[in-house]
Amino acid sequence: MQQAIDDDTAAVILETIPATLGMVIPPPGYLQAVRRLCDARGVLLILDEVQCGLGRTGKLWAFEHFEVIPDMVILGKGLSGGIYPIAATVLSQRLESVFHADPFIHVSTFGGAELGCLVMKRVLEISSEPGFLAHVNEMAKLFKEGVAVLAQKHIDFLTGFRQMGLMMGLELKDELAGPVFTKAAYDNGLLMLYANNDKRIVQFLPPLIIEAHEVEETLVKLDGALSDAKSLYDQMVKNALATDRP
Repeated sequence: MQQAIDDDTAAVILETIPATLGMVIPPPGYLQAVRRLCDARGVLLILDEVQCGLGRTGKLWAFEHFEVIPDMVILGKGLSGGIYPIAATVLSQRLESVFHADPFIHVSTFGGAELGCLVMKRVLEISSEPGFLAHVNEMAKLFKEGVAVLAQKHIDFLTGFRQMGLMMGLELKDELAGPVFTKAAYDNGLLMLYANNDKRIVQFLPPLIIEAHEVEETLVKLDGALSDAKSLYDQMVKNALATDRP
């Protein structure tokens, strides 16, 4: 990041936890160091929390885990609970002053969504409730315990687990395993897509309102998907080796 920022840099834009990169959890101190670097060089820090915000990580905003305050936050998708299209750009008070002279300086695809704003307001109220966030963390604990058991059972196929709240990623043995598992998961009733920029990682994003008995059901399906994926993987490798023989 130090090398990337120069005198022409206006802003650093990051996903707090990049999902499509494979649910990479920033190491301790990283985002704080980026914040200090931006401050020192007069650069804005913009965080994308479209996927990791709104309670997904067990806190209302993922950046709360890392003790940083960005200059701007980008929100969308779950902002209305999937009920009505709306997105939002949240600005610091210092930046918001740009709208004082001309409130219409910025237009948006989802701007003027009066109904969307009402739905968004309620979603924010629910997502910020301590009881709601406590529930997310309780379900996350159940998943952590369950996946640990499955990791021992499927030790040669499931090699790691990335988690912050209910933002989770299954780390598999290689880049073939991710797409193979996505197919097996679908056949077992789970919609879990591999991360396009790291195909070893499968995105695991259950609903935040999931209940304990549904966690248990999901883990049973996950066990079956891992078994099926391993069998399919082994067969594909065997076929590939047979094809390569002269």
